[in-house]
Amino acid sequence: MNLRRDVFQAIADPTRRAILLLVTSHSMTAGAIASNFDTARPTVSKHLKILTECELLQQTQNGREVYYTINAKKMKQIADFIEPFRQMWDERFNKLEDIMKNYKPENEL
Repeated sequence: MNLRRDVFQAIADPTRRAILLLVTSHSMTAGAIASNFDTARPTVSKHLKILTECELLQQTQNGREVYYTINAKKMKQIADFIEPFRQMWDERFNKLEDIMKNYKPENEL
């Protein structure tokens, strides 16, 4: 059975977000990634599998080692999807900030 992974479910997990942050600067092997966590290596491997299935990570074989790198195109797709929501909340917070700047409690009137 081939499960289809949802990218937002994948990034909902804090360990998977931490893995993504680790590989943003350079590619890493599963062992190098696992050494940054206090969990068993098979657990980290499961996280890597999910991130790879969602195409957030890419695998590259170099000899016997498999290196994981971030898939910048997929991350950009996520950022593009989220951008309108970020803009909406920025506008709302800016409006709230303007209201609060002009707010005077009743006892000061």
